[in-house]
Amino acid sequence: MYTYLIRRLLTSVFVILGVSVLVFSIIHLVPGDAATAILGRQKVTAERVAELRAQLGLDDPIPVQYARYLGNALRGDLGKSIRNYVPVSEAIGEQLPSTMALAAAALLIALIFGFTLGVAAALNQGSWLDSAIMSISVSGMSIPTFWLGLLLIMLFSVRLAWLPSISSSNSPAALLLPALTLGLPEAAVVARMVRAGMLDVLGREYVTVARAKGLREHKVVLDHAMRNALIPIVTFVGLQAAYLLGGSAIVETLFARQGIGRLAVQSISNRDYPMVQGVVLVVAVIYVLINTFTDILYTVLNPKIRLK
Repeated sequence: MYTYLIRRLLTSVFVILGVSVLVFSIIHLVPGDAATAILGRQKVTAERVAELRAQLGLDDPIPVQYARYLGNALRGDLGKSIRNYVPVSEAIGEQLPSTMALAAAALLIALIFGFTLGVAAALNQGSWLDSAIMSISVSGMSIPTFWLGLLLIMLFSVRLAWLPSISSSNSPAALLLPALTLGLPEAAVVARMVRAGMLDVLGREYVTVARAKGLREHKVVLDHAMRNALIPIVTFVGLQAAYLLGGSAIVETLFARQGIGRLAVQSISNRDYPMVQGVVLVVAVIYVLINTFTDILYTVLNPKIRLK
């Protein structure tokens, strides 16, 4: 167990380093100049641009810039924004709770709707209910997130005036529409996976034996079928949790909501290298930690699985 954890942690370190190198390289290969973006393109002399590039260290070779960035990051210093000179770690710390609240609410919606619909479809295989649920799932997977968000705004904000169209806080009313926009497409995917997993498990011998013993149907479904059907689904849920955290940029922009996704979009537009690198690095670390936790959770769901 401990050997496995150490191995996974070492692997995670190399993954994070790889991500930092990749993002750092791609950003610096994009045409343009950060100093020009900061000063603006009008009434800026070449001497002023050269002076600012020297102050920011942009004239140093890229390997030197990366080594300096990595050394500071290992000390917890992700640098300062070249747009407003705010510490990157401070800016991310202010925006991260908002994104985490949105991702948690969206994941909760995806799990509630996905598991409910998936189990209902599996228990009624071949019926009109099964066909209806699967049709809804396909539609949910096909709808673009931004279009779904606009539909929800038009219905619940414009027509019914029940919910605000701008999500400026983490209150339930302000969080519901963005969470639905982000979570409903994932609920459709979860429903299909739960249905497939339940159908595979419900045909096993131990489920037939449990029913033959006279156990109640809900006991058979929850204690015998659901527990074993969860094993392949856990991987997907773990990946989706990380995806929801890092893929919230569209929803946060659509609902004018603060968060690291919107912060990343704004930083890319402003060519704010340190901010983009910091956001990507934080998301990568969270993604790796969630995947490690998912692997460990296997042993809780199935004692036959041992980490060696």
